[in-house]
Amino acid sequence: MHAPAPQRTFPPFSLTRLLTTVFEPKGGERVAILIDLENPADVTQFRFLKDPKLTIQRHAYEVFYQGLQQGGLKELKMTGGDFFAYQITGGSNLDLPDLAVTPEGKEVSLEKDIYPNYDLILCISTYSATAPLTAFAKQYGFRGATLHGLNEIILSSGLAVDYNEVSKVAEKLRLGLTKADWFEVDFKVDENVHTLKLICNKQEAQKSHGLCRGTEPDVANLPAGEVYYVPEGAEGQFPMRYESGTLALMEVSGGRIQKATLIRGSQEEVDAHNAKLISDPVTGEIGELGFGTQDLPVSGRDIQDEKVLGTMHVATGRSDHLGGHLVPGLFKNAKNATHDDILFSPAKTPEIEVVQVRMQRDGRTEVVLEHFQPAPYLLNLL
Repeated sequence: MHAPAPQRTFPPFSLTRLLTTVFEPKGGERVAILIDLENPADVTQFRFLKDPKLTIQRHAYEVFYQGLQQGGLKELKMTGGDFFAYQITGGSNLDLPDLAVTPEGKEVSLEKDIYPNYDLILCISTYSATAPLTAFAKQYGFRGATLHGLNEIILSSGLAVDYNEVSKVAEKLRLGLTKADWFEVDFKVDENVHTLKLICNKQEAQKSHGLCRGTEPDVANLPAGEVYYVPEGAEGQFPMRYESGTLALMEVSGGRIQKATLIRGSQEEVDAHNAKLISDPVTGEIGELGFGTQDLPVSGRDIQDEKVLGTMHVATGRSDHLGGHLVPGLFKNAKNATHDDILFSPAKTPEIEVVQVRMQRDGRTEVVLEHFQPAPYLLNLL
């Protein structure tokens, strides 16, 4: 029933090829690297490298920082390559703190010292910073990329691909999905089928395709490769798997999750979710519907795994970085202003089957996905 693991082979990762393809640097541009740490002062003399658990930050140092310093800057005709750490936010797409620390132990301001003074900013972090960095890019005029959750599999596959090709494929699928009236998703768990309807009202579908060229402020989310909407409404039900493995059924009306009901697992976890929905209702707003477009291996990190063709995801919360209206100021608690992807895939949600995804467009209903496989309609677009 499920798609077999892709057998695709990838070229060796090349930092200069990745940055050249994604950004087309013009020469003389200044680049910075940001990481997140529990204690930003641990970037001093690169002390954090002594902690074997900080694998994401180690990749930032060894692959990106050293890669730039040991010839990458010269090859790309770029300057800088400077390294900064800020305090970990604790949630996906929460606003970033302003304080950052340099490897020399100096405290600096992201808004005064970093954002206005660099042309390209690469954020390699534990939690996604796409939403806040996108807002700052528009304010200060830089371009950038967010690469949260970086691991060896992502380096050797999702970041080794040719993003010119990724962009072409994403555009073919975007054109086949754009201006839909609605999508319906049938989910099956414990032999029960639940349907979620996501209303798009003929809006233009968008794509995350990895190209961030030109002079316009923009931030790419890497690995890229998806077609997405910010739904205008949502109704129905869908099962959700919490990180602990608890399963609950989400009741959706008015575009928001109104209530969660335990299927199995921890009632306390579901009670805490319901308390959050009551105290800060916009946390349940459906802020995204996305479809993967790439042939990639499972990495264990949503940033790549949601880009796999055959998967789909919805997201709750903050949506301003996607063109939606939900900005941090609309949340009652600033710590709740996250954008949380809910990925459905054989590896992430083995207890939940996406039986079928249907699209209504131009008076016709087309089956888009079935059992985590692209349906003929999608395959014919490629």
